[in-house]
Amino acid sequence: MKPIGNSWDSFFETETAKEYYLNLREFLKREYKTKTIYPPMDNIYAAFREVPVESVKVVILGQDPYHQPGQAHGMAFSVLPGVPAPPSLCNIYKEIESDVGCKMGKSGYLMPWARQGVFLLNAALTVEKNRANSHRGAGWETFTANAVSYLGSSGGPKVFLLWGRDARNKAGLITDPRHLVLEAAHPSPLSASGGFFGCGHFSKANEFLKQNGMEPIDWEIE
Repeated sequence: MKPIGNSWDSFFETETAKEYYLNLREFLKREYKTKTIYPPMDNIYAAFREVPVESVKVVILGQDPYHQPGQAHGMAFSVLPGVPAPPSLCNIYKEIESDVGCKMGKSGYLMPWARQGVFLLNAALTVEKNRANSHRGAGWETFTANAVSYLGSSGGPKVFLLWGRDARNKAGLITDPRHLVLEAAHPSPLSASGGFFGCGHFSKANEFLKQNGMEPIDWEIE
């Protein structure tokens, strides 16, 4: 694969030589050749390209990419400009409005968060069209677990927001007490009322950042 082009390159150099990743790569080659897979292959690692390791302040960990056409572009919960915000993202916006009081717009493009150091990662980075969780067990869980561990041992304090079962399973990987780990239900309409709404993660993250001498995140999306 092409280098990421930033400080993630050393992580990728190590991971892509491992047996599990070589098997994952062969699996993905078959899947992309025979099925419709999201995101487009060139966008699988978009979150890594956009947020270098040293820039990460907040990690948002979700489940797997959107599985409808034109939505997923390699950053968890984000969609490209002009694409309507999916239901999970609409619920995230509702919680932000309730939690920090800012008025959210209609755009579902979360690049403004990434530019502030929000790393938008899913537990699995690819999915088959119309088949949620279809690439669970293919090897992504190992890759993203190692990415979370790498972030947990790199640089200063960070906030980890773990949403949903697959994300929360990675809580044990974050052992450095300098970090803040917050867990909640997934913001999907199927589960948001079971612990995502009212979690207050966005204000808690900003308070932690301020306490550690970092600029808080401007969560507003126009």
